Amino acid sequence: MPTEPRSPRLAVLIDADNASAKIADGLFEEIAKIGEASVRRIYGDFSSTRSKGWADVLSKYAIIPQQQFAYTTGKNASDITLVIDAMDMLHSGRFDGFCLVSSDSDFTRLAARIREQGVDVFGFGEQKTPESFRQACRRFVYTENLLPGAVNPQDAAPAAKPLQAPSAAAPMLKKVIGQMESEDGWVLLGTFGKQLSNLFSDFDPRTYGFGKLSDLVRKTAEFEIETSKSGAMRIRLKPKPVKGSRNKTG
Repeated sequence: MPTEPRSPRLAVLIDADNASAKIADGLFEEIAKIGEASVRRIYGDFSSTRSKGWADVLSKYAIIPQQQFAYTTGKNASDITLVIDAMDMLHSGRFDGFCLVSSDSDFTRLAARIREQGVDVFGFGEQKTPESFRQACRRFVYTENLLPGAVNPQDAAPAAKPLQAPSAAAPMLKKVIGQMESEDGWVLLGTFGKQLSNLFSDFDPRTYGFGKLSDLVRKTAEFEIETSKSGAMRIRLKPKPVKGSRNKTG
């Protein structure tokens, strides 16, 4: 009997010093959209108050804690252990992707090295995460978007406090559609979304208060939107008004 294709096997590695336990529910819901979290490890000194918040969720999500005592001030043994484990897992060839949960730019080279091996890296960190780490990942998700209530459940209405105003996304959206070849200017929304993610690894409509790209596109008021009978949606930039088109009187 034919078997169903298996979801991508993922190694989830969490930097407890640079990730809040409050994101746990949203984090694993997001990871489930990507694949199967086969390995789940978290690194930190759990004897410190900084990392104790994770203690309540470790068993819920079967996360294996990797205790690292801070024997020397200023030395981060947790980061080193995480990197060593990641390289061991990479060379095992058992994983299709890695989820690095941290806002620390020190993991930029690790993400780049994993991708050099042809393995996907998905980053999860706060909006303050340096661009170098964000761009080293195939996709980067802001953990603020994973907190409860980050997006209105109706999708069409923005969240109470989006990370950025919807208008801030307009230049990015216009740049992407301007690079896409089309005789009449129309492009499928799905194709547009893929190109958007390829160019901007940290793009997420939730950052602007929307659960769907289509709702964000509408809100910018920069695009014409058309839906076919099959339900496929396509968009194009609104034409610029022609200067001096009005007839002068008198």
